[in-house]
Amino acid sequence: MATSHVVVIDGKDHLQGRLASVIAKQLLNGQKIVVVRCESINISGEFFRAKLNFSAFMRKQTRYNCKRGGPWHYRQPSKMFWRTVRGMIPHKTARGAAALQRLKTFEGVPPPYDKTKRVVVPSALRVLRLKPGRKYCTIGRLGHEFGWKYRDVVARLEERRKVKGKAFVEKVKERKRIEGKAKRQVAEGSGKKTSQELQKLGY
Repeated sequence: MATSHVVVIDGKDHLQGRLASVIAKQLLNGQKIVVVRCESINISGEFFRAKLNFSAFMRKQTRYNCKRGGPWHYRQPSKMFWRTVRGMIPHKTARGAAALQRLKTFEGVPPPYDKTKRVVVPSALRVLRLKPGRKYCTIGRLGHEFGWKYRDVVARLEERRKVKGKAFVEKVKERKRIEGKAKRQVAEGSGKKTSQELQKLGY
């Protein structure tokens, strides 16, 4: 059931096709979805096989003018995943185009999504769907092999975000600890005061 708020999905360690199918269905139902960390989405099978498939895809082009007619071969992981979802939506109809407008994809976790709750899709997680020991690769590595230039930049920004996030979590824990201690002290103080008042009244 679609909701009015935006659902932020952490794409790390999800299988590409399974995640795309779930997202496509929700988009058609009216749900707004944001997918972050697209560079960590997995493709089942060894990397060499995925590279051969993408090489074959790169050779497909329009006969008359490939610069104008496409197809466009995206190397950016977020656009590669976006294109996968687009293939599962009737995007040439008004309904499909409107559904595709509800999807946003990003590498890393850019603001303001770094401060929002992120969810996973259990039916698309690699650890639950891929047999242990099977080979897999990531969209980020595939895009990097074919010309995506920002893998190191995204990794550096992600490390910076994780450090900030860890500091924020520690700050919240400390604040909760102080608040709990203060509440216990107030409760103990009010309890003693109440018992003294009751003793005065003869109870």
